[in-house]
Amino acid sequence: MPIGDNLPTQPERSFLNFFEPPPELIEPAVRACRLFNTVLDNIFYDVPTLAIQLAEKDAPMRARGEKPPSRIVQLDAVSDPEGSLLLIDANTAPYVHVYTDVQLFLTSPYPETRAVEIATITGVGSSALGSAALAWDISLALKKPVLAIVPGYGMADVILQALGGWFGFGLYDFLHAKSLFQNSLANVAPQAASIGRQLSASTPDAKTLHGAPVFRRGSGSSDVLHALLLYRETPFRLLVGHSKGALQIGNAVRSIPPERTRDLHVVTLGCPIATDIDGVAFYQYLGLFDALGQLNMWGHWPDAWTPTWHTTNPLLPPAMAAGPYTKNAFPTDARAR
Repeated sequence: MPIGDNLPTQPERSFLNFFEPPPELIEPAVRACRLFNTVLDNIFYDVPTLAIQLAEKDAPMRARGEKPPSRIVQLDAVSDPEGSLLLIDANTAPYVHVYTDVQLFLTSPYPETRAVEIATITGVGSSALGSAALAWDISLALKKPVLAIVPGYGMADVILQALGGWFGFGLYDFLHAKSLFQNSLANVAPQAASIGRQLSASTPDAKTLHGAPVFRRGSGSSDVLHALLLYRETPFRLLVGHSKGALQIGNAVRSIPPERTRDLHVVTLGCPIATDIDGVAFYQYLGLFDALGQLNMWGHWPDAWTPTWHTTNPLLPPAMAAGPYTKNAFPTDARAR
């Protein structure tokens, strides 16, 4: 399967473009923040296992003198502020397929894009590396492909993180706060507001303001997942969210017609969410030592208290076993297929 690609769309010209700083001055700062969040993802996700196993799987190609496929562990990829869809299959080469356009993914002729039944959204840094590591864990456990939604990282995320949103995303409405910042930026600096938003801008129902993408469901990840749930020919059977990713899943699923969410299973790790969605089965795990997750419960109790903290990285115990927890929630009939 080739790598999906799309050309970045440019915001429409308006008087606002004459007063805002050029994107080439802003993007390095956004990349630096993205790279910092990638470092955080090395703490909260099993990135070492991903890197080791990808290197092992690429070893035969290197031995033959062939160049392995481009990998998300490279520096230019982990600092990229733009989002992507990573189709991860830990059992089938080339193991990682990259799409940077939602519409291209939805219309792809390749059967793998239609067959995938599991999607994940990470929290914390939400980088390509952390997203791939969580999806890899789940793909290994279930022996199935997993679609990882990598959120874009833009100026609204930088502002929110500077205000402490990473540490206390439940202390206020995280999703609506991000939407407010994104809308405000689009009003005063549309070029800057477009950085890191190419993926959400490529959804069939994308909304723009002065040419800059704005969120319809609180965040870019929610917009992307909403579009996939609504327009995919094959419905997802399982969604997995860790940390803030659980909030983004809840926001996306809430506005989907019931016929598209029938028999859908949702697993949350480290962030319980509201379960008042008809037809959706929730499996929610929260660590006994997870102070961040407990801070953001806000009355939403988990189904199981685990003797863990916020990480899913086994090198930093006691870690949440993302793969086994997800396997327990996956429908039995889907496992057999």
